[in-house]
Amino acid sequence: MRPLLNRLRLQTGRLALMAVPATAAAHSSSSSKLDGTPETSDPKQHFDYLVIGGGSGGVASARRAASYGAKVALVEYKALGGTCVNVGCVPKKVMFNTAVLAEQMQEAGNFGFYRKGPLAEVNTHDKKAVHETFGFDWKAIKDARDAYVHRLNGIYTTLLRNSKVEVLEGMARFTGPKTVSVGGKEYTADHILIATGGKPVMPQIPGVDHCIHSDGFFALEEMPKRVAVVGAGYIAVELAGIFNSLGSDTNLFVRYDGPLRPFDGLLRETLMKEMAATGLQLHKNSTPTGVVKDEKTGKLSLCLASGEVHEGFDVILLAVGRVPETEALGLASSGVAIVGGQGSKGYIKVDAHQNTSVPGVYALGDVCGKVELTPMAIAAGRRLADRLFGGMEGVKADYNDVPTVVFSHPPLGTVGLTEAEAREKYEEKDLKIYTSRFVNLFYGPWTVPPEKKPKTAMKLICVGPEEKVVGLHVIGMGADEMLQGFAVALKKGCTKADLDATLAIHPTAAEEFVTLAPWGLSGKKGEKARAKL
Repeated sequence: MRPLLNRLRLQTGRLALMAVPATAAAHSSSSSKLDGTPETSDPKQHFDYLVIGGGSGGVASARRAASYGAKVALVEYKALGGTCVNVGCVPKKVMFNTAVLAEQMQEAGNFGFYRKGPLAEVNTHDKKAVHETFGFDWKAIKDARDAYVHRLNGIYTTLLRNSKVEVLEGMARFTGPKTVSVGGKEYTADHILIATGGKPVMPQIPGVDHCIHSDGFFALEEMPKRVAVVGAGYIAVELAGIFNSLGSDTNLFVRYDGPLRPFDGLLRETLMKEMAATGLQLHKNSTPTGVVKDEKTGKLSLCLASGEVHEGFDVILLAVGRVPETEALGLASSGVAIVGGQGSKGYIKVDAHQNTSVPGVYALGDVCGKVELTPMAIAAGRRLADRLFGGMEGVKADYNDVPTVVFSHPPLGTVGLTEAEAREKYEEKDLKIYTSRFVNLFYGPWTVPPEKKPKTAMKLICVGPEEKVVGLHVIGMGADEMLQGFAVALKKGCTKADLDATLAIHPTAAEEFVTLAPWGLSGKKGEKARAKL
């Protein structure tokens, strides 16, 4: 059977993933396979390892286990690749790149570029002028992006086939602690991994059916002229930035005093200033209470708890959170415990080694609610397979000092403690905070006042007399690409002196981290010199 094709359809404001295989419905009574191998006739087939969920974490764990010689099966009812490949990291980055290109076209006039012909005098720094001059076809990039994602689905299928992982198409449901039913057929395994990921959640407010969530962003057939994005997390920030840079009249509504509340204050402050400078309208302390549709015009109005009503939206996108996708698994039959308490989202309870409450059943990734990032799920999946089948006793994924990037406009990166977290953990006398704010050389030739040029901001948080780096934060052009190397240094316990001892690469923005003033005077050796400053 050919791999599944994902067809995205909006239904009642929620995005339904319609699995459309070439010859059969995705939820047929018999279990078929995504990798094209023939079905087994055994009434109950046993595996060494059965992975539920074909996302990045599940696939990584399955392939790693198979590389050790384990008999492995993977169950998936949608397209392979999970959220990241289909409606997350990958297509989001495609749209981020598209938006960055739009920004660069807007900025081209600052470097002497112009379009020959009737529109040669257009100011390319003006957002509307760029679209009048060059034009933009949302449908064209959507089609190209979807084709790329579909190709990745096929690559995942090939990788699993080559790894000799048996792929079972259908919805998995526990019928016992070590027994799973797929399409009416039962399978058993010595070890079972739950890696089903998460999904967007919609608030229970009147008119929510008129809205889309983050998955629905990738189903839009045309770019909305006026859009509202509700949410303060990285998904809301990223999608709002894309809309804005591509030319939509964009409004971001957040419940408290700004977006990205868990991030360092320097990043949040700088991001909000850049949002304002690019015309993205940020509405603070805004809690939605309902959505109203004008049946004549089709326009949407967003009603807030304050009594305000914002009108005229073509699209209202709600990015207010995600929940684990576990409701169809029949966890009660498996005995697997979930995290309880007030406000619980139903995350599966695991220990540091991904063990659930049932021996031989494991969980990782977004179903656990701890560091919901694709690379974290991949690392956890591989380490679990190493421990179970590779003889690496006691190994586990490290959830400390995890670097992450938000593809906002401009992008930002962070690893380690925020300043607020550091002040809570350490005494004031033991902390040393280095900060820098500057204009990237890219914007140097712009013929605008310096205060109007986009800014890059950096923060280094150090602790103790040796000034060990425990937090590193950056926002600005290139932040997404510069963080990885510095994250390695922080993970290895680098100090301010180690950074100072690294020769700067000039001219770059990244060199600021190895030249932060006072340069070369950290630690005990520089104590006397610092006293003279």
